Amino acid sequence: MEIPGLIDLQVNGFKGVDFSGAHLSEEDVVRACRELLEAGTTAFLATLITSPTEIYERNLPLIAKVAGTEEFKGRLLGIHLEGPFLSPVEGARGAHNPKWMRPPSIEHLDRLLAWADGTVRMLTVAADLDGVEQVIRHAAKLGIVVSLGHHMANADQLRRCAAAGARALTHLGNGVPALLPRHENPVWAALDNDDLVATIIPDGHHLPPALLKTIIRTKSPAGCIVISDASELAGLAPGRYESMGAEVLLDPTGRLYNPATGYMAGSSATLLTCMNHLASLNLVTYRELLSMAFDNPLRLLGIDRRHIRRGRVVSYDEQQRLFRVENL
Repeated sequence: MEIPGLIDLQVNGFKGVDFSGAHLSEEDVVRACRELLEAGTTAFLATLITSPTEIYERNLPLIAKVAGTEEFKGRLLGIHLEGPFLSPVEGARGAHNPKWMRPPSIEHLDRLLAWADGTVRMLTVAADLDGVEQVIRHAAKLGIVVSLGHHMANADQLRRCAAAGARALTHLGNGVPALLPRHENPVWAALDNDDLVATIIPDGHHLPPALLKTIIRTKSPAGCIVISDASELAGLAPGRYESMGAEVLLDPTGRLYNPATGYMAGSSATLLTCMNHLASLNLVTYRELLSMAFDNPLRLLGIDRRHIRRGRVVSYDEQQRLFRVENL
């Protein structure tokens, strides 16, 4: 059966194009967007990770310009800033470079927003940083969805951030150290909070099936959003690459990680790949699958589904539990 589409709130790049790259061009953005749409993603947020100031100043206007073109209206929905207000703690920072991180600052955020010319739709911040609640309030008043991640926040810090206007959790279960305290840890605290929806990466590598099941049962399908967290290496052949200033390995199974630390370095999957892995686990119904990748992300962004422009047709085979892009 034909589905209305798949919406990805976290795409760092695709097929060799890095939205946080030092040499990004307008042509690169256009090419990556076209390739992504061909791969079955209907609409998405271009995501910039923690970067030097000059990268933001250079790349944000490029992406904003492409988002405003007729070709990508209703497709490139805007920008997701994942950083720079994240925790530098080992493990919590993930693949983000701590030397480019900053303490929460409304002044610096406003500078980024000005360069993006009103296209920033989502902002990920660490909930355990001093001053973060003021930044959350400021962003929320501007209509930006604030998500919490890359932190070691406790339940009280998450509650305070939610009260300030935060609405989501960025890739729950990731962006935390490999070893956590048994009871007091940011994953349990996030599962406990009913005011925050969870984005998850069900690519077969970021989250084991048992944790996926736990998150979905705790948050409910209505409280979960599937993302790809696709890096610029998504769509490329296995091998060794440089990404985010470090050497990373894309192995034949699709796992993308930093061999020096063992931590994941983003994803090599598309949203279609993630949806097929999640469907294969038989945890939720077709309607729930669709809501997690279409209705829920649009609701979070406050976008009417009628404003989404479909390109490639994506269908779902209920017997095989398989999403596929239909041939033209």
